[in-house]
Amino acid sequence: MELNSKKMLILVEEMFNVFEFWYPYYRLKEAGAEVTVVGSGRAEEFTGKPATQVRPDINADQVSAEDYDGIIIPGGYAPDMMRRYPAMVQLVKDLFDAGKVVAAICHAGWMLASANILEGRKATSFFSIKDDMIHAGALWMDESVVVDGNLITSRKPDDLPNFMKAVIAALK
Repeated sequence: MELNSKKMLILVEEMFNVFEFWYPYYRLKEAGAEVTVVGSGRAEEFTGKPATQVRPDINADQVSAEDYDGIIIPGGYAPDMMRRYPAMVQLVKDLFDAGKVVAAICHAGWMLASANILEGRKATSFFSIKDDMIHAGALWMDESVVVDGNLITSRKPDDLPNFMKAVIAALK
C-alpha cells in the first residue's frame, strides 16, 4: 500500500468533529499507515460532535515527534481544548520544526496558532477563525486545501477528500 511504513498521529479531545477525525483515520489506515490516536491525558475517552466516542492510544506527553511522520489535527471545538495542554501544543510544534507533515482542518488552526507556526505561512481554516489565523501571522486563503511546505490546511468537512489527497501525497 502507498503509505506502508508511515506512522501518523491524530489528536483528539472533547467535541472533535467526527467527520474530520474518522475520515482521515480510516483513509490513512486504508493507505497502509500506522495510526496512533493521541489524547491530552485529561480523560480515557472523548466524545465528538455530534456524539461518537474515541479512546486515545496514548497521551501527548508520552509521544516523541521523532517517531512519527506527521500529525492530523481535526476540528470541531476540540482544538480549543487541545491548546490548553502544553504537551499537545509542543508535539505539533516539534513535528512542524522537524519538517514532518502537520495537517489541520477547520478550527484546528487554533492549534497552529498556539504552536506559533503560522508566521508567513499560507493557510486556510473555517471562516470564523480567519482573524485568529491572520493575527497569528498566516497568509489566509479561502481554498479547499492549502499546502505550504509541510503545512497542510483545509476549511471544513466538505474539503476532506482534497485534504486527504494532499496529506497522502505529502507522505509518499
